[in-house]
Amino acid sequence: MRRRAADYRRPVRRRLSQWICALLGMFLIAGLVLFVFHHHHHEDQVTQPIQENHARPKPVNHEGLNFTKEILSATSFARRVAEQMTLAKAYVVIAKEHNNLHLAWELSNKIRSCQLLLSKTAMRGEPITKEEAEPIISSLSYLIFKAQDAHYDVATTIMTMKSHIQALEGRANAATVQNTVFGQLVAEALPKSLHCLKVKLTTDWLKKLPLQDLAEEKRNSPRVVDNNLYHFCIFSDNVLATSVVVNSTISNADHPKQLVFHIVTNGISYGAMQAWFLSKDFKGATIEVQNVEEFSWLNASYAPAVKQLHDEDSRYYFSGYQDVKEEPKLWNPKYLSLLNHLRFYIPEIYPLLEKIVFLEDDVAVQKDLTQLFSLDLHGNVNGAVETCLVAFHRYYKYLNFSNPIISSKFDPQACGWAFGMNVFDLIAWRKANVTAQYHYWQEQNADQTLWKLGTLPPALLAFYGLTEPLDRRWHVLGLGYDMNIDSRLIESAAVIHFNGNMKPWLKLAIGRYKPLWERYINQSHPYYQDCVTS
Repeated sequence: MRRRAADYRRPVRRRLSQWICALLGMFLIAGLVLFVFHHHHHEDQVTQPIQENHARPKPVNHEGLNFTKEILSATSFARRVAEQMTLAKAYVVIAKEHNNLHLAWELSNKIRSCQLLLSKTAMRGEPITKEEAEPIISSLSYLIFKAQDAHYDVATTIMTMKSHIQALEGRANAATVQNTVFGQLVAEALPKSLHCLKVKLTTDWLKKLPLQDLAEEKRNSPRVVDNNLYHFCIFSDNVLATSVVVNSTISNADHPKQLVFHIVTNGISYGAMQAWFLSKDFKGATIEVQNVEEFSWLNASYAPAVKQLHDEDSRYYFSGYQDVKEEPKLWNPKYLSLLNHLRFYIPEIYPLLEKIVFLEDDVAVQKDLTQLFSLDLHGNVNGAVETCLVAFHRYYKYLNFSNPIISSKFDPQACGWAFGMNVFDLIAWRKANVTAQYHYWQEQNADQTLWKLGTLPPALLAFYGLTEPLDRRWHVLGLGYDMNIDSRLIESAAVIHFNGNMKPWLKLAIGRYKPLWERYINQSHPYYQDCVTS
């Protein structure tokens, strides 16, 4: 084959080399451009924050950020995130009920993101920024719109949430009732230490015949009917509590030898009560102990309360906790005890006495009470401290004024008063025949339509218009439930009353008040040391 002339071959090689040079030049230029671009971009990233820092004002110190205020602020991103999260939680419930588990899962994930963001905000002490909040708010808004688009409309949401709120309220109410029941059970239970004390004292009473002879001698003492002395009555089956009432009264009396205590207890506690009060002199004061079961005159044919206590079909007094709708405090077994109703039969129990002070077993005395006997009751039967400083203790709170029997005879705004420390003029009592009034109202309330359980409601009716208000310093109440009583009021009180479930002899007693009661316990008694302190 004939080769081409050289003139024709050189130009080809020249054109090829030119193309190669052009391509290499283009690569070099492109590389240079990329290098310059990246270098410039890096400088922008470095210099921009510096410039912004120069232009930005001095940062605010958020170390003292109040997260609660932040989340409540209408303009904060934390508030917006929290609101979106709350709405998302509602739609999670609805989505699950409609079996849309995927949507519920998506919402739950976003809710966790919200919780994490809020948690970080609280930990670092700085508010949520717009850049942090907007992505979460936008994604949650999209999912909420998706839920609404699935026909979970406002009406469905409201109905669903209403049903859940009602269910939660039901559970909360049940828990409250249960808590009250447990508290009531603790308050009613006799501590092992007191049971031990009662057993040891009862054993002494049964074994030591001289104690029984001494008790008979004191019962026949003329001092128990001497109206020149100061008489106090206590109705209780709690030996230790009764001893505190007696000790505190004697300790603060100017002339303890002029005091006479009339204690009535039940058959179970009778021996223990006698053994305790016969073991000490009590500064010359006279102490009489009686057994309520020996009051043969106090029977079902005479006293409506006795009849109701023995009537199994009566709803007025019931045992057990069958009806959770009843007020738990009314389940207390004391309402089943005849000792609780003896206060209405004081003139019959002590027919020869003219004036007497009634003390409940959960009080402690801090002043000389003999001055009560010189108070002018202005012809009234009952001297008591009124409790109407709060609206709860008006008559309409205790009695059913929708019943015409009540509304036609009593003022609903009349002031209530307290049992616990009362001075009774027994001459005026017999003249007004208060016990007969009590019987009348007990019979009227056989179906429990006028009031619930308790002795105060019938007392408000029986002593209506026959009660003389006393200075409130004679009797301060609430130490068994109120932790915020003014210390000055307690110090000035003649009698402090541990009414409520937190009795001072229980472990759940209010620690602030318990020493006021414990200081009057005879801790030197050997059985107290064996049973209580050990």
